[in-house]
Amino acid sequence: MRSADSTAAPLPDETKKTKKTKKAGRAARRKAETAIDSAGADHGRSRQPLTAARARRLIGVSKAVAPLLAPYALALAGVARARWDAYRAARLGVDPTQLSAYAGPGGALHARLSRVAEALGELESGTHAQPTEAARRFVADTRPRLVDLSVAVRAAEQMPTARRRTAYRAIGGELDRIEIDLLTHLGIIT
Repeated sequence: MRSADSTAAPLPDETKKTKKTKKAGRAARRKAETAIDSAGADHGRSRQPLTAARARRLIGVSKAVAPLLAPYALALAGVARARWDAYRAARLGVDPTQLSAYAGPGGALHARLSRVAEALGELESGTHAQPTEAARRFVADTRPRLVDLSVAVRAAEQMPTARRRTAYRAIGGELDRIEIDLLTHLGIIT
């Protein structure tokens, strides 16, 4: 007669279930280990040491491919440069062909000065509105001031960075006041 203790042998159906479960668990574990090993192997393949034979092979491939890719690389560099120049010109408010005239640390201020000078010429000539006596006086008083500001920008370009920034802020403030007065004479209230 069998006792009901834990040393009793399992029934045949229970033995089959545990064997299947253990077998499935081992298979899943093996599958996961294989996946990890293969991932590590792929990763390790790209980091093989550079041997002399491998270096010669890479040089040979680059000699064959470089002449084919060089024209495309140069064209891409030209397009990138043209876009960068167009972006910088748009920020300064000038034509991309005039960009070289406004290069350097004071380029933005030089561009603003030239645009204000152009607007003064238009105000004086009366292309947009009939110039008044006050507008003519404003143009006559402002032109020498623009020349002085242009000289100040060129002089500030030679200053140390901290002093140059301070000078540029002062010049920018003066240009802001001139632009506000110019807009007032053009009939635009700010």
